[in-house]
Amino acid sequence: MTALVDRHLFGPGPCNPYPEAMVALGAPLLGHLDPEFLSIMDSACDGLRAVFGTENRRTLPLSATGSAGMEAAFVNLVEPGDVVVVAINGLFGQRMAEIARRHGGEVITVEHDWGTPVDPERVAAAHPNPKIIAAVHAETSTGVRSDLSALAAVKGDALLIADTVTSIAGIELRCDDWGVDVAYAGTQKCLGVPPGLAPFTINDRAFARRNEHPSSWYLDLGLLGGYVGEASHTSQRTYHHTAPTGMVASLEAALRRILDEGLENVWARHAEAGALLQDRLQEMGLELFAEEGSRLPELTTVKVPEGVDSAAVRRYLLERHNVEIGAGAGAFASTVWRIGLMGHNARPDRALLVTAALQDALDHVRG
Repeated sequence: MTALVDRHLFGPGPCNPYPEAMVALGAPLLGHLDPEFLSIMDSACDGLRAVFGTENRRTLPLSATGSAGMEAAFVNLVEPGDVVVVAINGLFGQRMAEIARRHGGEVITVEHDWGTPVDPERVAAAHPNPKIIAAVHAETSTGVRSDLSALAAVKGDALLIADTVTSIAGIELRCDDWGVDVAYAGTQKCLGVPPGLAPFTINDRAFARRNEHPSSWYLDLGLLGGYVGEASHTSQRTYHHTAPTGMVASLEAALRRILDEGLENVWARHAEAGALLQDRLQEMGLELFAEEGSRLPELTTVKVPEGVDSAAVRRYLLERHNVEIGAGAGAFASTVWRIGLMGHNARPDRALLVTAALQDALDHVRG
């Protein structure tokens, strides 16, 4: 069987990284306090501000995968008894609610049908004065985009936490303009970097209302000091942990590549590839899962045709075409496929490749 590194990855998990990110990852390692590395870290933080659409000085890549970004948001802001309203329209909204509960929050969930966007008015009506409102911008389990600016418009005094794991560098994201107080992401999707870091941003308003003694030492944002823009000189840097220097260098290279192309051009490239993929899937007679008008271009969900063995199709794609697509999530694990065109894969030729391979797999499985 072909090695995993040769796979064409079109699932909701890791994408094929940008070549620049892989070159940087393979470069000789720097020490985590080396001045050259600190310069790379500063550049990465600047790049993250650009892709988050923020001027927040506390913007950095946390040294863990995207789920730690989610954990960091809640462990730093939720104290026992705090009211947390969580909009749920998929798996990762559910995970937000579970983490908030574990940190003592009084969680109020606003459930939506999977495949539909979040309804801001229903979220606003859930509680008159919550401390936090939380929602997923681009729900990885369903391929649906929700309107963060509309949520921010009804948040009142609440802090808005946004999961931007699948949206960052794939679709428009403007945290400051939209009123997002805290956002976290992962590197392995549209940023085009191997998994291992959690891009994170928090504004001054949210930082001032944080829990000053969170239960996690590692994720305590108050301890990160010089890693989050509060010191610009090597001698003033706070030593908190040994940063993963190779991963940060990989992220910095990918961010430079994205910004050199132009962020809006990158969004447009994802939109073009996603539209082509979705058109071709429908021409094949397949039905898309996410609600029309709220479909993500970078992550397309498609219903498995009746009578077709989802696992058999995915296995054939992997073994015959070296192509990996994702199964559905939760109750839709065997009835939905998730196909990602993210980062380096967000190109028309990749859309044509995966649809041709999928057609062959369907023909084979149907006999």
